[in-house]
Amino acid sequence: MTRLTAPLRFAVLCGVAVLAEWRALAATFSLALNREEYTQILLVLPIVAALIFLDRQLFKSSPRPGLRWGSAICVLSVTVAMLAEWGPGFPPDARLSLSMLAVVIWWVGAFVLCFGNAVARAFLFPLGFLLWLVPAPEFMLAHIITFLQQWSAFAAQLLFTAAGVPVSQDGFFLTIPGLTLEVAKECSSIRSSLMLVLTSMVLAQLELRAFWRKLLVVAVAIPLSVAKNGLRIFTIAMLGTKIDPGFLTGRLHHHGGVVFLLIALVVIVLLLWILRKGEQRPVASGLAPMAPLNSPQR
Repeated sequence: MTRLTAPLRFAVLCGVAVLAEWRALAATFSLALNREEYTQILLVLPIVAALIFLDRQLFKSSPRPGLRWGSAICVLSVTVAMLAEWGPGFPPDARLSLSMLAVVIWWVGAFVLCFGNAVARAFLFPLGFLLWLVPAPEFMLAHIITFLQQWSAFAAQLLFTAAGVPVSQDGFFLTIPGLTLEVAKECSSIRSSLMLVLTSMVLAQLELRAFWRKLLVVAVAIPLSVAKNGLRIFTIAMLGTKIDPGFLTGRLHHHGGVVFLLIALVVIVLLLWILRKGEQRPVASGLAPMAPLNSPQR
């Protein structure tokens, strides 16, 4: 019988996880299709596949299986899956998160098992990026939304103050002359904020080499997501009070998140350009490198 190739073995092992956790996978993609807080999940697998395809030359013709580490990771996956199934006191959303975590760990273990430790290290970023498939449980999501609400209101207050507009803040409420507005959950822009972080991670991975530079881009993306939310609140409020009250309930209010996301992405691209220039070594002005004094004469 012909021996299975590494890609085929990997496909079979991935299929095992799909069959074992198909309910969790179906529930996760249902969340992604129906709730904006989880939309980014739909992008994860295409991004991972594209990143692996771009570096496909890293695969060796006859990869050496990583039996020890691959098996250990797969055992960890089974443990997490058992905890999700039989662990006491977990609410349904936490069980779903654990089940999807088990799927991701299994896929990583299968990759190491089939392609080896060296190849897995080379693809550490796309393998780690799979963790975005794990839906955040409700309690964690609530904290993220509250964080975005609080700091978005604070960012908007700073912009009003900088523009010379009298403003007072009471929790999630901002009051300016002629208008009191609430930074509600829907105004947290969690979808565009998560999209900004994901996009920043991928762009940093593709464009930069140094880990600290990549980490800096992602670190900047987090406060930038808050700043763009504050800018959105400020812009809509100013347009609504100075030009036309229709802006307060119009398309820019309900569907304008992409505009401010693009503004934030411009900032990220500019930061990437600056950091990438810092990684480029200066080249001598047209002069060939001097040969060592003890080099043999030809």
